[in-house]
Amino acid sequence: MAQEVTQILLNAQSADGVVRKVAEDSLKQFQEQNLAGFLIALSHELANNEKPPDSRKLAGLILKNSLDAKETARKQELVSRWLSLDPAVKTQIKSALSQTLDSVVPDARHTSAQVIAKIAAIELPQGEWPELVGSLLANMGGSQVEKPAHLKQATLETLGYVCEEVSAEILAQEQVNAILTAVVQGMNASETSNDVRLAATNALYNALDFAQTNFENDMERDYIMRVVCEATLSPDSRVRQAAFECLVSIGSTYYEKLAPYMQDVFAITSKAVKEDEEPVALQAVEFWSSICDEEIEIQEEYSGDFTGDSEVPYFQFIKQALPALVPMLLETLTKQDEEQDQEEGAWNLAMAGGTCLGLVARAVGDDVVPLVMPYVQENVSKPDWRCREAATYAFGSILEGPSLPKLAPLVNVALNFMLSAMKDENNHVKDTTAWTLGRIFEFLHGPNVQFPVITQENLPMILTVLLESIKDSPNVAEKVCGAIYFLAQGYEESTGAPSPLSPFFHSIVQALLVTTDREDAGDSRLRTAAYETLNEVVRISTEDTATIVMQLVPVIMQKLNHTLEMSVLSADDREKQSELQALLCGVLQVIIQKLGASDTTKFGIVQYGDQMMSLFLRVFSCRSATVHEEAMLAIGALAYSTGTEFGKYMTDFYRYLEMGLQNFEEYQVCAVTVGVVGDICRSLDDKVLPFCDGIMTQLLKDLSSTQLHRSVKPPIFSCFGDIALAIGENFEKYLIYAMPMLQGAAELSAQQVIRDDELIDYNNQLRSGIFEAYSGIFQGFKGNKAELMVPYAGHILQFIENVYQDKDRDDSVTKAAIGVMGDLADTLGPSAAPLFLQTVFYKDFLDECTSSDDQQLKETAEWALSTINRITNMG
Repeated sequence: MAQEVTQILLNAQSADGVVRKVAEDSLKQFQEQNLAGFLIALSHELANNEKPPDSRKLAGLILKNSLDAKETARKQELVSRWLSLDPAVKTQIKSALSQTLDSVVPDARHTSAQVIAKIAAIELPQGEWPELVGSLLANMGGSQVEKPAHLKQATLETLGYVCEEVSAEILAQEQVNAILTAVVQGMNASETSNDVRLAATNALYNALDFAQTNFENDMERDYIMRVVCEATLSPDSRVRQAAFECLVSIGSTYYEKLAPYMQDVFAITSKAVKEDEEPVALQAVEFWSSICDEEIEIQEEYSGDFTGDSEVPYFQFIKQALPALVPMLLETLTKQDEEQDQEEGAWNLAMAGGTCLGLVARAVGDDVVPLVMPYVQENVSKPDWRCREAATYAFGSILEGPSLPKLAPLVNVALNFMLSAMKDENNHVKDTTAWTLGRIFEFLHGPNVQFPVITQENLPMILTVLLESIKDSPNVAEKVCGAIYFLAQGYEESTGAPSPLSPFFHSIVQALLVTTDREDAGDSRLRTAAYETLNEVVRISTEDTATIVMQLVPVIMQKLNHTLEMSVLSADDREKQSELQALLCGVLQVIIQKLGASDTTKFGIVQYGDQMMSLFLRVFSCRSATVHEEAMLAIGALAYSTGTEFGKYMTDFYRYLEMGLQNFEEYQVCAVTVGVVGDICRSLDDKVLPFCDGIMTQLLKDLSSTQLHRSVKPPIFSCFGDIALAIGENFEKYLIYAMPMLQGAAELSAQQVIRDDELIDYNNQLRSGIFEAYSGIFQGFKGNKAELMVPYAGHILQFIENVYQDKDRDDSVTKAAIGVMGDLADTLGPSAAPLFLQTVFYKDFLDECTSSDDQQLKETAEWALSTINRITNMG
């Protein structure tokens, strides 16, 4: 078989489906029967310069896919499989890969570099392949030995990939130093090969996380920064772009070390923005965006409370650079791409400059306004559309950051002009004007805005312009939808009293419905934007427009029914059907929530309930996860609104509920379905009992699964609490299965030593879910079955103590923990007294919470304390 590998690999790429299938089956059979021989054959194919490029390329790709996969379970399987291979086999494969780095064929070198890095990711953490870094560095040669440029290029590429694949703590500091030395030498201006300089610069980008120690050393940091800055002046634009990408990463990773270099960095970024090719200029602008991000994050984290001797590294680079930085960014705004279709995803220097200007405004606030407004006033009426569009973009970009007193007078003056500009002859100008209006309504309009720019007097004119402009080209109409969205959102707190939007409500709804039916509504996300805006308009509506919202129900149901009868002949048709069904289910969910929230309008939901439920169940025949998710959410809203009436749908709905709970692959659907179980429990109470065996069985399976995404597990625990509350003492039969799961999760949570923000958030979600489960079970058992929880009370108090000791807990976890303490005392009564009398921590915990500024937490803690005092006195 090994001798025939070349031909099989070529056949596997044949245009003839039959030939291709035979070859693929042969490869699969070879792999299954003799994995070691299979991998050796592929590595030799890749290494052999006599072999065709196509067979070598596929050999390398299959090798790489034999070592790594996106799915965690599959990846672990491949890692175990590689580690279990005979060491002699692995050595043979690694030797062939190392040999390939000297190949004259670029594709073969590139693929080999990737495969070596994949093996390194497996072996280095295990303490295997210790000689890798040394052997790679030997390829770089030295003062006495000159190595071929293509070998140095491939080696640097490999080092870059290794740094990308391996975490920083795996390599010893001397190895890191040696890698950085080789990389920085490869970047040096004295290097004659641009390919080598490019590979070295890309490698440095991947190695920056490893360079913490080196950046602490002034001399080493100076050298690295000098080489990076020199590389931004390389004659090769690829090297210049990669060097600026390194600068962007350095800006984010080593912000606190940048002060000595900022003057030089401004000079080189400014030169690039003004003179260089667009890909290079984009990265130069991105450097300043990354500095803005860092300074905004520092301000948010420390609430801008800085003193001269503050330990927080905050250098106000943006504020210092402002007089030169803002003009540089404004200059980019007229470099629009006239041909761009303004679809999402288009990115050019003008967009990058405007985005950076917006970040600058957030970083420095009021200081940006006097630097931008003269540019706006000078350009906004010029005959050249580029100037008008740039001026409008500049104005829109600085609306988030500066204070309302600073902006409100300017916006009041500009608003009429902006509304007039919606009739501009140029599509780009109208597009940006509509976007800017949306920003005005987002940041300078709302119940808490001191200087509102929208008044009873100008609202009619604003809506007249918007409802006319929504008929414009799709890209303009999509931005108009966004403006209407934020306009509506600003009236969110008008509930009860008629909203200022009420007189226009019918016209707005009608215009949005017409927009969703446009022939070109598929362009520029227009249909999606129109439905999302319709949702927001319905969500903030007041009782005086409830009749119009009610009239929407049959209209949306008819549209949903129409999607079920659509002719689906292609993948595009299927995608359009799925998109429409998801959007329409989303609208019905919002309407159900709105009408179901008031006793005076709830009858409308009950009236249409049968028809809606029938449509939702039919929608499940569609294979789209997004549609299933939206339909589930709508059903959850229907259950919540109709209460016990929902029981009549359960028999037909149950199989889809079960399907959702079993959907490990599309875990968002599973998570939403778990939430819907909670809605149903709250609606049906003990009438959900006939379905609980199946639901609990599936939830327990979900918790035991290694395939299910971890984010679904906290809501499952919370769902236990919903079920227990609904069925009360009938939960007894599930206790022996549920409690070990809860205890295991609690112990796991307590053992976690976490410094990663994402894991801290997850741990808090997990704890909240566990506490919600305990709370529901305690309350469900209160009375006749309280004694069932006595054996678990000590463990629960121990868990609460662990949580109390953890300073990374968030407020929701604190409230949930205090609530469970109170529930435990309230449910178990005197039998819990000895536990509390033996426990010290709870007094400190409750004292801390009773003096909290959070009223809800304070009240919960006071209730828990009085309950515990009552039972301990009794005890």
